[in-house]
Amino acid sequence: MALVVGVDIGNSTTEACVAEIGPGGRVTYLSGALTPTSGVKGTTDNVPGVVEVVRRALSSAGRPVRELSAVLVNEATPVISGLAMETITETIVTESTMIGHNPDTPGGAGLGVGETVAFGSLPDCAPGAKVICVVGSGVDFEDAAAGINKAVARGVEVTGAIVLADDATLIANRLSAPIPVVDEVTLVEKVPLGMPAAVEVAEPGRTIRTLSNSYGIATVFDLDAEQTRMIAPVARALVGNRSAVVVRTPSGDITGRRIPAGNLTLIGEQVKRSVEIDAGAAEIMATLRRVRPLTDATGEAGTHVGGMLARVRDTMSELTGTAVGAVRIQDVLAVDTFVPQEVTGALAGEFALENAVALAAMVRTSRGPMRLLAEKLREALGVEVLIGGVEADMAVLGALTTPGTGRPVAILDLGGGSTDAAVAGDGVVRSVHLAGAGDLVTKLIDSELGLDNRELAEDIKKYPLAKAESFFHVRMEDGTARFFDEPLPAEAFARVVVLSDAGMRPVPTRHNLEKIRQVRRSAKHKVFVVNALRALEQVAPGGNLRQIGFVVVLGGSALDFEIPDMIAEAVAGMGIVCGTGNVRGSEGPRNAVATGLVASHALDVSLETAG
Repeated sequence: MALVVGVDIGNSTTEACVAEIGPGGRVTYLSGALTPTSGVKGTTDNVPGVVEVVRRALSSAGRPVRELSAVLVNEATPVISGLAMETITETIVTESTMIGHNPDTPGGAGLGVGETVAFGSLPDCAPGAKVICVVGSGVDFEDAAAGINKAVARGVEVTGAIVLADDATLIANRLSAPIPVVDEVTLVEKVPLGMPAAVEVAEPGRTIRTLSNSYGIATVFDLDAEQTRMIAPVARALVGNRSAVVVRTPSGDITGRRIPAGNLTLIGEQVKRSVEIDAGAAEIMATLRRVRPLTDATGEAGTHVGGMLARVRDTMSELTGTAVGAVRIQDVLAVDTFVPQEVTGALAGEFALENAVALAAMVRTSRGPMRLLAEKLREALGVEVLIGGVEADMAVLGALTTPGTGRPVAILDLGGGSTDAAVAGDGVVRSVHLAGAGDLVTKLIDSELGLDNRELAEDIKKYPLAKAESFFHVRMEDGTARFFDEPLPAEAFARVVVLSDAGMRPVPTRHNLEKIRQVRRSAKHKVFVVNALRALEQVAPGGNLRQIGFVVVLGGSALDFEIPDMIAEAVAGMGIVCGTGNVRGSEGPRNAVATGLVASHALDVSLETAG
């Protein structure tokens, strides 16, 4: 009986499988283990992680290192991926027109329309005049309320107020006649005076209806068709706000423009095509299909995409000792997304969701560095180290130990930086590595929710959401209620929270639960489902997915609570049996490559015995 350990060095984790191989190649699996990968996959930096996982697996099996016959490692050719995001639209405020503002606590409710007047000029307003009061610095909330009440008592119709300080509620509560009040307008001194304006504040829990509607603004300011077309970006920027201010100036305007984001050049075996990034993800991916198989890609110098591709090449060159000019981009994935951007020229730091394109790119290198890794590992463990077969082939062998599978079978290995697929048919395994996986999903969630917190975005990706409705219960995202014996943390109350393994984590945004859930599921669909389909299409016989009988989903992302179901739903119409793998009937979607290495080695032993 020979004691062996199969080791799979992945981008994020390193997994091991301990087994005894008896006469005739009979395999007895003993244990498995998992540790984080040390360093970049396929480099000598992996040695400490491999040593650790081997020792853990042997310890779990109750076997010492000295009994080990061989360590079997996969062909962990380095896969380096990079991400870039290009904003391709921009909202610009010219002259002095102001768009919406969404402070935490506006005052009052309703719509007020009138001419903007400085607070100090209220006494000069004639009775019957309809005005919007602009309260600047140095005015106390009690003085502001008293001044407005005094003007109203004289017959001045004060229909709304724009305030510099965070005083809207304090002012509104002291007014004799309720009006909408918007506060925290940091550049209030730039609000044009003597101009028609509208202030709208919605009731708590609601959003504005008039100023977020192009025809509503047209009605307020009596605009013609051309003017309504020009004001449309204003309405779009205000959708979802609880409060807003629009000031109409003779020359003021708000425009949206597309930003030249540079060109991406895709080089195939037969053709070479360039595509503008601001054409969007669909056009980029359509161009990629026209040049496939991709042999390299370059980005325009001085742009985000050019910088990202250069960084990927530099990283790979540094890790492998390969000349930068010899590193080739082997796949790209483009995804349409949104990025919160501060509106240029706005007066209160308003943000608008601008269109953007996220791009993932990937390169692979030769197995040369693996030989060096094997040598270092041999020195560290003092046992023979064998480089096994192609990673995808081993994953297929491991996946076939899942109960209920059979040939032809395809595997989808969903990792952090890449999505891999392989299909095993009549003795031939076809495989493909594609750019884009869990890391891109995290980036999309972080960007579209405006979190600026990758760790929180990662938690949102991995765990379900809930809304803390009281100190003792939460409403889960599926509508069910969950009760607790102990009071919930005060910071979670009335918040959307992530139910992570470490506990309840509030999401500090204004987005409601449904919005966060929609962003999370959309990001997973745009990356994992799209990548799963294009990966299977490239490995399926004749590109026909209906020729694949079984798909086994493997890898760390296969443990996600919704990704496997989303992929299964996407391929269900093609008659494919798709589900999460359960390697050896006990390991779940983990350990497939490590198990496959052992199975492959056992097959070689049996052939040698038979020979």
